[in-house]
Amino acid sequence: MSEFTPSWRLRQQFADRLSLMYREEVPAYGSLVDLVEKINSADDPTATFSGARLGQERHGAIRLALPEELSLLRRALGVLGMFPVEYYDLAAAGLPVHSTAFRPIESDAIEHSPFRLFVSLVRLDQIASPALQSEVERLTRERSVISPVALRYIERAEHQGGLTETEGEAFLDALIETFRWRGEALSTKHIYDALINEHPLLADIVCFPNPHINHLTPRVSDIDAAQQKMIELGLPAKAVIEGPPRRQCPILLRQTAFRALEEDVTFRNLDGVDAAGVHTARFGEIESRGAALTRAGMDLYNTCLASGDFDALPDDWNELRTRKLAWFKYRTATGARLPASLPESAEALEDLIVKGVIIPEPITYEDFLPVSAAGIFRSNLRSEGNTNTDAKGNQAAFEEALGCPVSVAQALYEQESRASLQQLFAYDRPKELAVHE
Repeated sequence: MSEFTPSWRLRQQFADRLSLMYREEVPAYGSLVDLVEKINSADDPTATFSGARLGQERHGAIRLALPEELSLLRRALGVLGMFPVEYYDLAAAGLPVHSTAFRPIESDAIEHSPFRLFVSLVRLDQIASPALQSEVERLTRERSVISPVALRYIERAEHQGGLTETEGEAFLDALIETFRWRGEALSTKHIYDALINEHPLLADIVCFPNPHINHLTPRVSDIDAAQQKMIELGLPAKAVIEGPPRRQCPILLRQTAFRALEEDVTFRNLDGVDAAGVHTARFGEIESRGAALTRAGMDLYNTCLASGDFDALPDDWNELRTRKLAWFKYRTATGARLPASLPESAEALEDLIVKGVIIPEPITYEDFLPVSAAGIFRSNLRSEGNTNTDAKGNQAAFEEALGCPVSVAQALYEQESRASLQQLFAYDRPKELAVHE
């Protein structure tokens, strides 16, 4: 037995600490979690998706200022078994950031603790004013993302292959401080206002000493009911739910949120006397997850999204599977026995599915939708800003800052589907049997 604490346990302990901290900092978030828990306990989780995961925090989000911050955070989250998946270009949606999601990538690790962190890096090259760019460079040099104590434990984990229970506790104590809200700005009110005018995201990132968590998101069984309940309770809910429409067979990701609340801030002044003000950036969000779509399924979804008409996207599990539009994993039905001769083709496998010997189950979508992420971000900003958001994405620069390439989500879903067949048949023929090309 290893002396080191499993990374999934560290990840869940970290998520639990974040949740408690955010409840204290943003009381409305506590009300949101209570609302979600009531809806989840009232509903019977379907057999389609894991009900056991509903009560766990699903994701949070932070925003970073410098490439070095992104590299350091990658190392910190690596200790928690979280790795960068996908590149999201939000500049195309009018936001001066590009992003990735740090998450577990093995199915067992996801089941143990599905927490993930959506991390955005600001694109300072999109600030139009040279004078303001110079001021931003000065402010970012004052930021501190990972404390010396946390860095020592990161280096220790990298050197010895993990952390003991005592080391893990000390590491989490230090790491949580990275995400804590501090109401003391690095900037003057004048610079803050100039950055708000340039783009509110810039002010939220650059004017503060650390990348405070800007939202946490629990998973709810019925997001439409949650949206209505938020309105009834007087929470400042978004007008619409982001993502696909309500369906019998849920797909991808649906999200809603209560709008960011004003928080007191102390700004620096040139005369040495602090100035009081407010900042609006942090909010609470709810998500509902469905099946991961294949590349063909995503192409069809994006076509439907562009037209606003989703009739062409099947709302039937069997059709989604047979048309290879969604990813599935496979298991033997309870009490069923596999035939002595193993299936030699996709047709033979399909026959076992039709007979009820093998049960296909949709694979949960574990990632994000750029349009939805941008919609949530924009709904919590005071203005659209004036940055040059016509710029193209730059995945190469992002990965250089990160220190590694991001994983491709489609490859991970394909791997999970193939692995389920390999486990089912102990037979290395999954490619010929059922996966989607």
